[in-house]
Amino acid sequence: MDYFELECAVESWAKEKGILDNATPMKQAIKTQEELTELINAIVDDNREEIIDAIGDIMVTLIIQAKMQGLTIEECLESAYNVISKRTGKMVNGLFVKDK
Repeated sequence: MDYFELECAVESWAKEKGILDNATPMKQAIKTQEELTELINAIVDDNREEIIDAIGDIMVTLIIQAKMQGLTIEECLESAYNVISKRTGKMVNGLFVKDK
């Protein structure tokens, strides 16, 4: 499957499971946070399989969140890119710090 087929499949799955009809955006955000914590733990453990799983799970929660908000991941990503593409800053201790 290509990315857009996967996104549609995730939305269909979320509909079938009742997530889109019964969950709330806040509960979905909490689910995203849980999955992010799993990613952090997988990075600490240097566990590639768990890193892949966690990133995938985060993507699923974000696709569902976007759908709940009447958005798509594509438009959210494009909006973010339009901002960051013009951003200036520098690397400090392994992190990009944007100019104010």
